[in-house]
Amino acid sequence: MHNKLYDMSLEELWQLFPIELAEHNPAWFTWYEEEKSNLFSALGSTIKQIAHIGSTSIPNLLAKPIVDILLQVSPQVDVARLKVILADNGWLLMAENVDIGSLDFNKGYTLEGFAERVFHLHIKHVGKHDELLFRDYIAAHPDDAAEYAALKRRLLAAYKYNRDAYTQAKTDFIRAVVAKAQTSK
Repeated sequence: MHNKLYDMSLEELWQLFPIELAEHNPAWFTWYEEEKSNLFSALGSTIKQIAHIGSTSIPNLLAKPIVDILLQVSPQVDVARLKVILADNGWLLMAENVDIGSLDFNKGYTLEGFAERVFHLHIKHVGKHDELLFRDYIAAHPDDAAEYAALKRRLLAAYKYNRDAYTQAKTDFIRAVVAKAQTSK
């Protein structure tokens, strides 16, 4: 089944799905747990590790109201089968990087805009991933979390309709936090 979102230009998608920020919503944890259960039902032992990542996983942090999920799989996973199963379960493939073995899926994007529940699924090979280090460090360091929230507010003003630029503009901050997390271990 073809999804009409694939026919839209990046600029059209950014207009339909602008960057939005929201105060922390405790329901995000419930949404993650429900989607985690759905993923285990669909993928079973294909999943080696699954984690709630991103700002929605950190209490009291300003966030885009999109639940990010890191799903780690074996390098030997049947990617074609994985893509079919996820598509059959409502996930839309948005990016694939064969060189580093990653897939990105979205759920909750409609032709009318965001659904009530929106998810990003980041599939990567099992291993060390900076997303977990970043999440845990920010959750444990309120000053860094406040600085991150302030950065997001500033970037929203500049990049509300340019998701790629918004994400890129956070990169230096994220790398600095990951470096601090690695040295504090």
